[in-house]
Amino acid sequence: MSKELLVQQDGAILRVTINRPEHGNGMSDAMARELTELLRRAHESSEMVLLRGAGEDFCIGRARDPNAPKPSPDAYERRDEYDVIFDCYRAIRQCVVPVIGVVQGRAMGFGTAVAALCDVSFASTKATFNIPEMGHGIMPTMVMSALFDRMNRNAILWMTYSREFIDAQRALAYGLVSTVVPAERLEQEVEDFCAKLAASPRPAIRGLKEYLRAAPDMCEHGAIDYARSLHALVNAAGAMKRPPAQA
Repeated sequence: MSKELLVQQDGAILRVTINRPEHGNGMSDAMARELTELLRRAHESSEMVLLRGAGEDFCIGRARDPNAPKPSPDAYERRDEYDVIFDCYRAIRQCVVPVIGVVQGRAMGFGTAVAALCDVSFASTKATFNIPEMGHGIMPTMVMSALFDRMNRNAILWMTYSREFIDAQRALAYGLVSTVVPAERLEQEVEDFCAKLAASPRPAIRGLKEYLRAAPDMCEHGAIDYARSLHALVNAAGAMKRPPAQA
């Protein structure tokens, strides 16, 4: 593991910290690849992933790898570079266990997308969010691919066109985060939530994620039938009757 992503196995919790505080925790492609692999394998050792940034910010967006060659001007050749980010977004969506985001400061571009993609996101009252790409001459369709099913159309377009920061309460109203917590209570609220999640039955936690990954793309009858089948399957699981493992 690199020093730019700190990884700690803490019982049932996989704690992942973006560790570039002097650069606002900007995420390089190498870091995004590493995060993707961690998320794809998280269920092998953990019941949840706790993702946060070191220092004052969550993540102020993408940062080029220092030793990366100059990007090719040919769009076809650059697809692999772009796929690093799309793969990371997909890994958060498809992670078998819940991904919990903790946003304590600025979340920009990629950071805003990641906060929205997490299954549960805590935002400090000091957190702010924006999508600055248009100001850099970049159409922000990467970020929008993470937000299209999280936010309404008007909110996405306002954030992308205006490039202005919004506060945590507006982010909550827009659907970017799950809850807003006073800065001085953030750590305790996150730990209390993780303890509650660790005490919940594994089949139900994973079943909820499985259902929400698939149901939105189904027709009404398919979503209901899938819910019926999953309900019967999960609630009959032996692990639903046993005391859950503690973190």
